[in-house]
Order: sequence, then C-alpha cells, then structure tokens
Amino acid sequence: MTTPHLLATARAWLRDGRRVALAVVIETWGSSPRPVGSLLVVDHRGAFEGSVSGGCIEAEVVSEALDVLEEGAPRTLDYGISDGTARAAGLACGGRLRVHVRVLEGLEVLEDLLRNPPAALVFHLTERRQAVVRGEGVTGDLELAPTERPAVEAALAAGHSALAATTAGDTFALVVTPPRRLLVVGAVHITQSLIPMAAGVGFAVTVVDPRPAFASAQRLPGADVRQVATGPGITGLCPDDRTAVVSLTHDPALDDPALAAALASPAFYIGALGSRRTHAGRLERLRQRGFDDRALARIHGPVGLDLGGRQPAEIALAITAELVAARYGKVPSRH
Repeated sequence: MTTPHLLATARAWLRDGRRVALAVVIETWGSSPRPVGSLLVVDHRGAFEGSVSGGCIEAEVVSEALDVLEEGAPRTLDYGISDGTARAAGLACGGRLRVHVRVLEGLEVLEDLLRNPPAALVFHLTERRQAVVRGEGVTGDLELAPTERPAVEAALAAGHSALAATTAGDTFALVVTPPRRLLVVGAVHITQSLIPMAAGVGFAVTVVDPRPAFASAQRLPGADVRQVATGPGITGLCPDDRTAVVSLTHDPALDDPALAAALASPAFYIGALGSRRTHAGRLERLRQRGFDDRALARIHGPVGLDLGGRQPAEIALAITAELVAARYGKVPSRH
C-alpha cells in the first residue's frame, strides 16, 4: 500500500510549476530492501523524496528519473543487490527489484488520485497514458481492457499495489490508501510526545478529551482535537480495522466509556494506561458492562511494549512500538 504523503509532495511540486517523475518499485525477489509500491519522487532540478531501496540505488534512480523527464518515455529498471551491498543497507542477504520510472502526467490526475483514497493510479509500463480507478469509476486517458479490471480491483480490495501481466501488457496499479488512524483518549503529557511519534510511522492522530483545559489545539499540534465526551467521541469517529484506540487519562470516568466504545468496534488495537492492578480493576468494571473475557483480551494493558521507560516520551515510544508491532501482527494477546 502507498500512503499519500509522498504523492502530496509531488502535488505541491507540480503546483509550483516543477516537472516531476515518479519511481516506483513494481516487483521484488529475495530480500529486497523496499516492498512493492515504494516510491521516490524527483523534480527536474534533482530534488527527491522517498526511497526505493533504502539507499542502495537511489542516486542511479534519480539520474534515470532526470533522463525520463527530459525524454518523456517511461522506462523500467532491473537491479540485483549483492549480499555485500545488502549488508551495508542492514539486510541479511541480497535480492532483486524492478523500478519503473515515469513522468507524472498532469496535476489533475494527481489531485484526483489523492482526493478520496483508496484509489489506484494504473498504467502500462510502456505507455505514458494513465488512469485513476476508484470503485467503479475510471478517469484519465488510459482505457482498461476487460482482462485488466479484475487485477486492478483485486489490488484495490487488498490495499496493496500490484503488477499484473495481461493480454494488454504489463499493467501496474499503484494503490493509495488513507493513513491508519490512532484515536487517543486524554490530552495528557504522554499524548504530546505520542502525536509526532505515531505520525512518523504513518498514523493520523485524533485526540478526544472533554476537558477544555486539556483539549487545546495549541497543546497538541499535529492532531485533530475533539473536545467531547469520550464514549460518544470514540463511537462518533467510527473506528474500523485500520484504527487503533489508546486511552491515557488514568481516570475511569473517561477511560471506561472510551474502551467500551472501542470494544464495540473492529479496531485492530486497543490499549490503556495503568499498572497491572489498575488494569485488573478496569477489566472488572468492563465485565460489569457486559464484556466477556474474550472481548477484554483485546485490551493491551499496561499499554505499550515493556521497554522499562518511565518518562512520558519513553512511554510514548513504548506505545508507538507496540502499535507498529500490532499493525504487522506481531503482538500476541496478553491474556
């Protein structure tokens, strides 16, 4: 999957009148440094953002992108990364990857792609034409053959960019998904450290707290701040399976309604601050609200990986680490 921030950078460059090339990993074998869908955007001056290899081939890809901006025709590059180069990049062994480089053809296409993800930018590897696919809608100058639609629709449904070989040629769907969400209950000191850490690993952060002195946008830059009751606040945000909920108030009157709302949702992670004794009391109160042991096992408490930290920023780091682990299915239930 591709989150929108690099494409938003490309959009800003296009708005400034720059010409922009897109380099995207379209296929990998072995211990490739970056997954399919990883991006590098390059402007005509050589400025770039993103990564297609973790540093192994970036300079060469930027050079190729500048050539593409001059010549116009897209090109596909094949790279084999040796074991020695891979070790320098922090990998156990080498691998191979294919990188496709093309001109981003027009601000309107990019605006359309980013307007309402999930959506996919679809193109043939040998053509400049492209289309934006969203649900049943297709816009752009590329007409998709009937044999291509199933592969594009499957990529969109899975939320992962994909290459498909069809009778019309190799077609790539660059899938853009909205960022995962983190709903934080309690505008406390830990929250102030958690917001930039969670944003740095791809979460859009919303903070829910009914207390006016706490729920201040000035105290919580980078977050959407909602000054509302915690239970209705979480319910109203409609947590889905791309949403994490973390409660940090240490106040049952605020934590319990929020956790009850989170448990009633398909949120992929639920965590709550407090000692083991505090957490045991919390679970008992939630049992009295009608939640069984299977439901309560979804709550990670005390929240965060056990890194041994005690300072607010250290606790925020432990929470961020557990969020990343949960995102990749690496955190077992504690119950």
